[in-house]
Amino acid sequence: MRRHSPVLLVLLGLAACATPPSSAPKPFFSEQGVASWYGTFHQGKLTADGERFDQHALTAAHRSLPFDTVLRVTNLGNGRMVKVRVDDRGPYVKGRIIDLSAAAAVALGMRQDGVATVRLEAFAADQARR
Repeated sequence: MRRHSPVLLVLLGLAACATPPSSAPKPFFSEQGVASWYGTFHQGKLTADGERFDQHALTAAHRSLPFDTVLRVTNLGNGRMVKVRVDDRGPYVKGRIIDLSAAAAVALGMRQDGVATVRLEAFAADQARR
């Protein structure tokens, strides 16, 4: 019978116990709650960052995230995901965490219902390089 070095056995044991590093990127921001959407009534009006609201663009209003933050918004009811850019402040309805443009609501399959439970995530890789 062949004998192995005790050091080798310890190293093999440690390697077996170690978990491999996760290759999945981690968000630097995450939030879960209720989303709503806004559209025609606000079309062309100035957003909080000074640009004109376009209900056909993939944009959103968030209370505190910096303007131009790109968020991945996932509808937890159906698994659909869309990326939006924060260009406005809101929502101003209690219990909601984000207001989405009409285009984003369509992409998430929530336009008809008006609201959906969502997860917001911001990843470094999605942010614009300046």
